[in-house]
Amino acid sequence: MEIKEIKSRDIWDKFHEENPTHSFLQSWNWGEFNEAMGHRVFRLGVFDGGELNGTALVIKIAARRGSFLFVPHGPVFENSKFEIRNSEILISYLKNIARAELCSFIRISPILQNTAENKKLFKKIGFRKAPIHMHAELMWLLDISKSEQELLRGMRKTTRYSINKAETDGVTIEKSEKMTDVEKFNEIYQATVNRQHFAPFSSDYLKKEFEAFSKDGKISLFFAKYQGEIVSAAMITYEKNEAFYHQGASNHKFPKITPSQLLQWEIIKDVKKRGCKVYNFWGISPDDKPNHPWHGLSLFKKGFGGNALELLPAQDLIISPKYWLNFVVEKIRKIKRGL
Repeated sequence: MEIKEIKSRDIWDKFHEENPTHSFLQSWNWGEFNEAMGHRVFRLGVFDGGELNGTALVIKIAARRGSFLFVPHGPVFENSKFEIRNSEILISYLKNIARAELCSFIRISPILQNTAENKKLFKKIGFRKAPIHMHAELMWLLDISKSEQELLRGMRKTTRYSINKAETDGVTIEKSEKMTDVEKFNEIYQATVNRQHFAPFSSDYLKKEFEAFSKDGKISLFFAKYQGEIVSAAMITYEKNEAFYHQGASNHKFPKITPSQLLQWEIIKDVKKRGCKVYNFWGISPDDKPNHPWHGLSLFKKGFGGNALELLPAQDLIISPKYWLNFVVEKIRKIKRGL
């Protein structure tokens, strides 16, 4: 077995077409987005006897508290077989990169279910649980291969009511794939930040994310309008036969209307027509944490029906003692955010 950098997008995309995951964070486009954000990106292939059987999109995150290598929702192996045999050679290669790039640790957010077996696998190759998550680790997925009538029946009664009410109240939905409309999204996004007090993405981040995926038609903006004003919005990313509710925003200027429920329903119908089989609402909070800052949003997402997918928490491999400074900083950050 050997590790080689993959320079061909065709080779990368073909492997991911044949081995899809519930994420877009190992896509070629996500690598281009991170390059646009100034990060160094490594696209690695795991070859067995000359045959590609795994890939890893690796991002170097440079931070004052210590740089590290990050594998978001990866690596991706053929038939999802993340085994000691193919993982050890990849980890050995990543260690060499980490030392050459002066990184203090390697962080992997595996696209693997949170099972005792998978925990044991990572522990055996030297990893420990990270102090904080990087991306969604508990997702809410909706099978949209069903008919619209079946999907409506699977919703919470209050969700169906809110959809109908928004239509009656005159809420309208618009779809856009124009780069210029990202600024419209950002305006309501910043209003959401000011109301909910979470750590936001910058306008530059949102624009570069949109740009990286829009060149291949893999991203759309949806806006809910009331009395000519945008009151709810969503940025939807596509990968394989799945649509991802990756960014969302809303305001409470009109508290008696329910635009977000109608917005999501129209998105679901639109991505069904696109050929998507799964609508991924992205992250939710655990059921046993009613005070979690995402609790209300999670109830909203669950109202549409669906099932949870719990991934193995982010895993860290320590390269140097500088790791512990990062550990303390992230522990404090997690406490402050109430996560």
